[in-house]
Amino acid sequence: MSPRVTLPSHTGPLVFEPLKRRYCAECRRGPLPLLVLEDGAPRCLDCADLGHLVYLPSGDTALTRRSREESTLSAVVVRFNRRKNRYERQGVLVEEAALARAEHRCLADAEARERRRVRDARRRAAQDALFVQAFAAEILRLFPGCPPGRARAVAAHAAERGSGRVGRSAAGRALSEDAVVSAVVASVRHLDTPYDRLLMSGVPRHEARRRITAAVETVLRGWSESGLGSTA
Repeated sequence: MSPRVTLPSHTGPLVFEPLKRRYCAECRRGPLPLLVLEDGAPRCLDCADLGHLVYLPSGDTALTRRSREESTLSAVVVRFNRRKNRYERQGVLVEEAALARAEHRCLADAEARERRRVRDARRRAAQDALFVQAFAAEILRLFPGCPPGRARAVAAHAAERGSGRVGRSAAGRALSEDAVVSAVVASVRHLDTPYDRLLMSGVPRHEARRRITAAVETVLRGWSESGLGSTA
């Protein structure tokens, strides 16, 4: 006995995408790309009074749902999957005007999402600018000799959204002294010492850090003295 084949749950007419060449039992046209079974006999869409509908393939769930909501008459299109021994949805047939209305609704939603995305991006940018300003101010409080432009650059780098750097950590967002100092030290290490060149020459990281420790401390000690950072 062959296994039982179940059809997808649906409301309204069911249309089949045949795997074999089938012809309409009423008008004899064919082979049919889509057909309806009436009393076991195939009918073309025109003979089944569905010929005025347009085909919407599966893929866009929102558009499919809205098209069926807008359409007085609709049908689900299925095709048999031999490997899985079941019918699978391929799309729907809906009224052309209903599809147009559904597309307009989806487009309006997409435009609304884009406007919200722009608003959110602007809000995040404003928040980031305020945070960078506060971070730079804290750098200058701890290192009054640091050039203001350098402080802003360190703050912007450390606080870059999505970077995973210290400025995005909980401690960084709280402007903890350890986080701020860590950001400044990292900047000095890379920009004011030969640290990067040592790494490129094959010196292990811990050894490279040991070699440039004195240079880092010299820069930080100079920045800790007030009145030296009057130029950016």
